[in-house]
Amino acid sequence: MKASPEAQLRLLELADLDAELGRLDHRRRTLPETEEADRLEARDAALRDEISSLEAQERDLGREQVKAEGDVEQVRARVERDRARLDAGQVSSPRELENLQSEIASLARRQSDLEEIVLDVMERGEAAQSRRRSVMAERDQIAVESAEVVARRDAALGEIAEEAGKAQDRRAAVAAEEPADLMALYEKLRAQHGVGAAALRGGRCQGCHLSLNTVDLNHIRAAAPDEVLRCEECRRILVRTPESGL
Repeated sequence: MKASPEAQLRLLELADLDAELGRLDHRRRTLPETEEADRLEARDAALRDEISSLEAQERDLGREQVKAEGDVEQVRARVERDRARLDAGQVSSPRELENLQSEIASLARRQSDLEEIVLDVMERGEAAQSRRRSVMAERDQIAVESAEVVARRDAALGEIAEEAGKAQDRRAAVAAEEPADLMALYEKLRAQHGVGAAALRGGRCQGCHLSLNTVDLNHIRAAAPDEVLRCEECRRILVRTPESGL
């Protein structure tokens, strides 16, 4: 393949622009702000789920408390009725009196047990409510942090997009000056190796960073200036420059 020395040198500018676009794309994909925003979003989702679970737990405990308090009231009412019978002297039989007193004592113990259940349910409800308030406060803080992180991320992405746009415009302008067959070869090699063309500097290919042997250097010295050369090691287009050491 033939191409003017100027066209070949422009390939180095293309390679630099492609490398710059690659760096910008890598920077865009690895922004720490993006990772931080994702982390905050994941944490917020976990907290949102926890709030839903706590709300359901509070509702369940509320129903459990209502039932326990109802049980206490039933036992208390029965104790009051039995005591009212005793106070009114309605029990004359010693055996019946003994049974009634035993029942009152048993009901008192039952009432005490039920009241403990009510207290336990109330404590669990208060704990769930306290935790929900704490989680909601954390979500509020995350919302503030997320807004700041997203703003920084968007600013960085905007800066990257602007730099990439300029590089792409410059690349399009340089590519438009290149012969079609040379560009086709460059693009093919770039797809294969990541870099389509490399400079020969000091007898070393800047693509694979290997020094050329004497035979290859002599071949390059003998080649016409418009001959498109390839590195024997990495097969990239090898562009001669004033620093090639020929």
